[in-house]
Amino acid sequence: MSYQEEKFFQLLPQEEKIILKALDSLNLPKCVSKELLYVSLVHKSYAYENDDQKRKLISNERLEFLGDAVLELVISEFLYINYDLSEGEMSKARAVIGSETILAKVAQDIGLSNFLFLGKGEELQGGRKKSSILSNALEALFAAIYLSCGYEEARDYIIKNMKEYIEDAVEGNLFLDYKTKLQEITQDYAKKLPEYTLLSVSGPPHSRKYKVAVKLDDEVLGVGEGFSKKFAEQLAAKTACEKIIEKSKEKKGRNLKNEQIKKD
Repeated sequence: MSYQEEKFFQLLPQEEKIILKALDSLNLPKCVSKELLYVSLVHKSYAYENDDQKRKLISNERLEFLGDAVLELVISEFLYINYDLSEGEMSKARAVIGSETILAKVAQDIGLSNFLFLGKGEELQGGRKKSSILSNALEALFAAIYLSCGYEEARDYIIKNMKEYIEDAVEGNLFLDYKTKLQEITQDYAKKLPEYTLLSVSGPPHSRKYKVAVKLDDEVLGVGEGFSKKFAEQLAAKTACEKIIEKSKEKKGRNLKNEQIKKD
């Protein structure tokens, strides 16, 4: 722990309550420092709004910087040891796994948003659902585990919560640009391009929500909702890609079963 993080203070009662709950709910190693865990969850907006002479608050930005490096090493090591991939293939998979989109999804999976400390303005603007805030907090959490418990504990926690995404990335079922991937898929089997339709816009001016559907020949392939139209389109395309891939897997499974029946 650096001098900046060591120069700490007494947590407020409500902060202490949230941290104790986070330690349990996030299934963290028992060796994780409460102080470092707290810092990993403090967004800069909260630090700015609550900083005073008695409490010099630290945001999670420094921990996020370190956590990014820890994550990169863990993913690189796991890919190298467990898969026979080329350097280029490993780099591509690692880029997808460590992307903001995937990290935000992992943060949502473990319920990290429930424990973030956000400023009032950021809270009103839907900060708990923002991919950038979620992904940065997750990397800061990885750093907190690393500094508190060492590399092995950090590695085990990361792999436990990200293994499914690692496997999907290696198998080619995880993409950063789902709109482009969906376009490739539909052109391949239908020779047509998908169309995106804005279904609704809701919420106050400072926190709009966009709902978008993606269609092919009037068939709805997926629906997505986000804080921007582009992000909603990506989520709709992601749902569509996953739906098509799942159908493809089921079809392959049926074909293999039929072939086996014929052989018998």
